[in-house]
Amino acid sequence: MESITPNFPPNRVTDLIAFKKTGSSVNCRVSFEILPVDFAHRDNPFQAFVFLSRYIGDVNGQEYKFRKCYARGCPHNLCPHVSQAVMIANRYLQRDYRRLEEGGIEVEKRLFTLEDMMVKYEGVHEEYGAMMAIDDYINLAREGNEVSIEVSLEYVPAVEHFASHKNAQIFLMVDFAVTSLGKTSHVERCLACYPKKREEEKQEKVAMANNRLKLLYENFERASIIYEKDFFK
Repeated sequence: MESITPNFPPNRVTDLIAFKKTGSSVNCRVSFEILPVDFAHRDNPFQAFVFLSRYIGDVNGQEYKFRKCYARGCPHNLCPHVSQAVMIANRYLQRDYRRLEEGGIEVEKRLFTLEDMMVKYEGVHEEYGAMMAIDDYINLAREGNEVSIEVSLEYVPAVEHFASHKNAQIFLMVDFAVTSLGKTSHVERCLACYPKKREEEKQEKVAMANNRLKLLYENFERASIIYEKDFFK
């Protein structure tokens, strides 16, 4: 099969791996941000913390940078709790580290920490319990359990708060309502985001989010999960 050279600059972990497969020199380092973000969700505004990683490096000497949202958390029931979001973010981050390593790309394996908040919310693990990621439900289905998933997609406007400025963003969110073992749980993922004032980036980010959905749907089908496909328009 003829190899296809990905477009530069890369904006996904998958792109970095694709460049490496073509024989390119790929360098990568990861930094973290945990941002307070004001969400306007269905006329019910709330503040949450978004866990972002910035991927920075070069491909054959050409510099690139992109960011990826791994989780969001808040101290109420409108999204996963902050302490749970730390664990969720690190699980997805560790998965990306494995993918990079398997693709031949070395990266320092640092993780999210939220020490001040973990002290503030001490004991929350006992109160809320561990939260399952979507991969856990896929594995549950592979083990022979019946799993059904209702997929809900939404464009969520939000304002990120940096130290010296604010940044209006549109987040492409998916909510998976997962029913298994007699219980329905909600798992959310941020699949992409773009600056509100840069509408020209929307289609690129929609394509990115839909590619990520396509991979998830393929895993659903291999595990015989009951669901209906939906994509961002």
